[in-house]
Amino acid sequence: MPYMTGRTKTLLISTTALAGAAALVMGVVSFARWAKTVWEGDPYPLARPAATATRLDGHTQSVYDALGLPRARLDDDWAGRGVEAEGYACPRQGLRHLPDNLNDNPPAAPHVVDVREEWALKDVPRAEAGPALERVRQRLTRQGWKVTKFDAATPGHELWLTLDHPATGDTLQIQTNPGNRLMISAHAACARYPSDTDLDSSGRPALPTHRAPAQLRTAARE
Repeated sequence: MPYMTGRTKTLLISTTALAGAAALVMGVVSFARWAKTVWEGDPYPLARPAATATRLDGHTQSVYDALGLPRARLDDDWAGRGVEAEGYACPRQGLRHLPDNLNDNPPAAPHVVDVREEWALKDVPRAEAGPALERVRQRLTRQGWKVTKFDAATPGHELWLTLDHPATGDTLQIQTNPGNRLMISAHAACARYPSDTDLDSSGRPALPTHRAPAQLRTAARE
C-alpha cells in the first residue's frame, strides 16, 4: 500500500466528504421533487378541444367506412348524438385533493375536459352487425389500433368492439343496441386546454360540428 502524507489523507477525506454531501443534496432534491409531484399530482397534458374533436370525428368516419353497411341509416333520434367536451370525469390531481375526490360529486379540475363523439345507425340487424364489427376490427388493427374488448357472437348479449390507440390514447367503441341500432363513439382522455381557447355560451370549449358519417349527413342535406 503506497504511503500517504497527512496532507494527502486530509485531501482524500475532504473529497470523499464533499462527494457524500453532494450525493445527499441530490437525494434530498430528488425526494422533494417526487414528494411535490405526489402532493400536487401530474399535470394534465395540454390539448385544444376543437382539434381533439376533429380527430375523433375522423376516427368514427373510419369506423363507418369499415362497417360496410350501405342500407343502414343515421339515427337522428339517438339521445347521445353529438360531440361534447365535459370536465366531470377529470378530477383534481394529487394527494392534496384526495378529500375532495372522495366525495360523491368531486370538483373537476379547472380548464380540463375530456372530449367524446357519439352517434348511431339504425336498420342494422344483428345478423349484419356481427360481420360488420369483424370488418372494423380487421381494418383498424392494421392501422395500429389495439382491441381491448370484442364480442361479436355471444347469443343473447349486445355485440361489442372496443379499441384503443397507443399513440393518442383515444378509445373507439361500437355496440349494438335494441331496435337494430348500432352505436359508434370515440373518446379522448382528460386534457387541459389553453387559456386562449374559444368558449361557447355555457363556458365550455367551442367545438366544430361533427361530420361523420359524411356519406349519410350529406345525403340528409340533399
